[in-house]
Amino acid sequence: MKHTTSNILDTIIANEKNLAVLIDPDKMKPNKVSSFINKVNQSVATHIFVGGSEVDKGVTETLVIELKKHTILPIVLFPGDIIQITDKADGILFLSLISGRNPDYLIGKQVEAVSKLTKTNLEIIPTGYILIENGKETAVQRVSATKPIKRSDIQTIKDTAKAGELLGMKLIYLEAGSGATHPIESYIITEVKQQLNIPLIVGGGIKTKAEMESAYTAGADLVVIGTAFEKDESFFNELKNLT
Repeated sequence: MKHTTSNILDTIIANEKNLAVLIDPDKMKPNKVSSFINKVNQSVATHIFVGGSEVDKGVTETLVIELKKHTILPIVLFPGDIIQITDKADGILFLSLISGRNPDYLIGKQVEAVSKLTKTNLEIIPTGYILIENGKETAVQRVSATKPIKRSDIQTIKDTAKAGELLGMKLIYLEAGSGATHPIESYIITEVKQQLNIPLIVGGGIKTKAEMESAYTAGADLVVIGTAFEKDESFFNELKNLT
């Protein structure tokens, strides 16, 4: 089912399975949008996330405008910096990198963004962003100058997620990082989900339908896939339906 409602958070809460296709403005050229989004529209995707760790000014807005010509799916900003904010999208994940201890990404960038956000009609969704180590340095790790939480430190992962909820976050996002060598293990997703009363997003390293289904079974309310589609658009053929 395609969602046209502007209340993106409700669509995440109301549906058992949600899939967001993550598009990096730095990697998606405008002349490729039409063919790519045609495949997205024919898949089970429910949302489109737009954002990257390092994107030039104006590129995100140009991409969102082009995306809007080809899809009715909600377009949600997943910004790496305030220059990626555009009122042409439907919503924004108002991210706080709660796994790190860099004040710029806990609250600093958010304060800087307020003057821009208050001039938009974007649905603003406070989101606790938790980076989980995956065996290599990610762009988020490099840009934010923070360290991910070790996969073996389950208690800290769970406590960090719950702290985000108690601070008032509306979503928790477990992230292995773009191009992660492997997805977040099912037992981690399950342990975190059991702690929460808010929806859980899981992304990073998911390259097959089986891995996606495993994340859902473990407790993910929304799965995010990006790099797998960038490398092989035929992956969309596997996602015509979900069992």
